[in-house]
Amino acid sequence: MRELLILTALFVYTTCDTKDYKNKRTKLIQDEFKLTLGGNVNLTDKETAVNNCLMRYKINELDYGFEHPEYFNLSHHYFSFRENIKKSKVYKILKDMPKGAALHVHDMGILGPDYLMNITYMDHLYVCFGSKLLLQFAHSQPDIACTGKWQLMKEARRLSNNVTKFDADLRKHFTLVVDNPDVVYPSITEAWKAFMNFFITVAPMLSYRPVWEQYFYDALKMFRENNILYVEVRSILPNLYELDGTVYAPLITAMAYKKTIKRFVEDYPDFVGAKLIYAPSRKVDTKTVNEYLALAKLIKRDMPDYFAGFDLVGQEDIGNPLVDFVPELLAASKELNYFFHAGETDWYGCQTDENLVDAILLGTKRIGHAYALLKHPLLLRDVVHNDIGLEINVVSNTVLSLVRDVRNHPLSMFLALDLPVVLSSDDPGVWEADVMTDDYYLAFVAVASKVSDLRMLKTLALNSLKYSALNETSRVVAFEKFNNKWNEFINNFDCSKY
Repeated sequence: MRELLILTALFVYTTCDTKDYKNKRTKLIQDEFKLTLGGNVNLTDKETAVNNCLMRYKINELDYGFEHPEYFNLSHHYFSFRENIKKSKVYKILKDMPKGAALHVHDMGILGPDYLMNITYMDHLYVCFGSKLLLQFAHSQPDIACTGKWQLMKEARRLSNNVTKFDADLRKHFTLVVDNPDVVYPSITEAWKAFMNFFITVAPMLSYRPVWEQYFYDALKMFRENNILYVEVRSILPNLYELDGTVYAPLITAMAYKKTIKRFVEDYPDFVGAKLIYAPSRKVDTKTVNEYLALAKLIKRDMPDYFAGFDLVGQEDIGNPLVDFVPELLAASKELNYFFHAGETDWYGCQTDENLVDAILLGTKRIGHAYALLKHPLLLRDVVHNDIGLEINVVSNTVLSLVRDVRNHPLSMFLALDLPVVLSSDDPGVWEADVMTDDYYLAFVAVASKVSDLRMLKTLALNSLKYSALNETSRVVAFEKFNNKWNEFINNFDCSKY
């Protein structure tokens, strides 16, 4: 009898102890989730129904990947799975979902190779197939040195005797996508070399003024069709030109943006609009930076409603660090808003990741990429304290060799810590991605927690408007338009169509 009483007491004690443990464990997990981005958002009944559908599909994908890691595509190079993800039910839902704004995109990298190929069928385009491909619109043969010979593109295509092969070979110049990326791009050096060659090749063709204006109009249209309401586009502001050889100053390029944005908003009043971030090369001297800043001030003066601010771009590891230009940038900081690329690197304790220090001290409104931020706890604190938006471009960071397995992207920690994250797409056309959905899909399925749901997605979309360069009045309008789009998406959602 005594032994029975002892066993009973031990059972009751163990049961209570285990129950207490489970309660603590559950509370710890719940409290941690509340700390994540979107963790404290409350969903309506209709949003909950959408979320239940979305999460069922997401969990099915992740469970399969967990059980069969050899088939989890997202752990491989983006080029190996970019077409497959479009079949995902989660991807299709994200494509239809309102996503707010795109705040980190570079103008000449938005639309993909198929769009650029259509431009090569236009009249007056000359081509030189020499040591490098040269493209130029002109009334007559361009007076530009080339190692081959200039000929009209339509003549070169006709004389090729195999238009299909001609176009297939030409198209390769307009994309980084290859069948064997791990061989072609074994390191960041090869990836960035191909990336820069893309812009060197397409810039002369896109800088023909009528093409430039139509290209940007069509880029805005593509964003709108993918449920983006507002865009901030970075541009080096190349010199536009006409067929007769007339060349315009960069200020005219900026005005071309204004003209195109006004035309687009008039055609599509539901679109909030767009702004320009002047973003020239960082691989220059201080005299050139002063010239950049003077131009930025002129643009702001002439088109204040269409100008967001200033940045310096290019591969950070080999470009000049921000610290080289601190006197010049400090002097202009009272007149210009900054949106600096910083910390787009795997290195730690080098001048590249220290760009984060200078970006923050110079008062940047957002940080482009911020990939190395987690290695700097004091800077992390300053980002939170100053509410500095972090422009994260997941696909770009994988293609340009910062991260091999996207599950290891620092965005996972940014989301866990509820940092002011904004998703964007950088140069989606260069790697043949959707203008925003691919980045949302990778962030949601591969980077974020398995249990992160519609609350996180909604917060990301709202963040993109919150951290935009819109003034308060325009931001209120933007939120109103977003809420209308969001409610329409939620109210008309049909899980069975996916």
